[in-house]
Amino acid sequence: MSLIDIQDRIDAAVASAGRPPGSVTLIAVSKIQPSDRVRAVLDAGQRIFGENRVQEAQSRWTELGAGRDDLELHLIGPLQTNKARQAMEMFQAIHSVDRPKLAKTIARIADEIGTCPDLFIQVNTGAEPQKAGVLPDDADGFIRDCRELDLPLKGLMCIPPADADPTPHFQLLAGIAERNGLVGLSMGMSGDFEAAIACGATHVRVGSAIFGARD
Repeated sequence: MSLIDIQDRIDAAVASAGRPPGSVTLIAVSKIQPSDRVRAVLDAGQRIFGENRVQEAQSRWTELGAGRDDLELHLIGPLQTNKARQAMEMFQAIHSVDRPKLAKTIARIADEIGTCPDLFIQVNTGAEPQKAGVLPDDADGFIRDCRELDLPLKGLMCIPPADADPTPHFQLLAGIAERNGLVGLSMGMSGDFEAAIACGATHVRVGSAIFGARD
């Protein structure tokens, strides 16, 4: 499926939900994709990409991003505290803030370098033990703690359980965001982004539907 097809589906879902045109940002998830596929999507006009790992992103975008001032990179995978500085210098947004130690590290580095990417708190809506993210019951307190650190919170992110109906998870995330005055909702992937948009997603992370299956 082409980039144009995905954007058309996003626009249709936005219209169906009665939301303003352009209210959903498409993040093309380029993690683990061959560079030729990523270059083709870049040449087709996409400028916002999602990566899972700092090192992989550095090796890819040092070449592909050269001379492109309009490129926007989002870290959507787990972030180790020892990679926080590299991530903050490379990415315009980090979607995986999920624990106090990481939040404090980001705040300290932001004070040192005088800037900070947009931040999304990852919420483990399914309370899956193998998955990163703050538990829903702890989300309000963690949001409050991040605000006390003067972090630029953009919103929340979730990855619903693979075998579950995603809609209740999207609704749960939207409810947490609303009661905390957060407008950003990073939710929805290749198989469920239209359902996420119906629940208020502002950022959808689409990989295989744009690039094809990963090798």
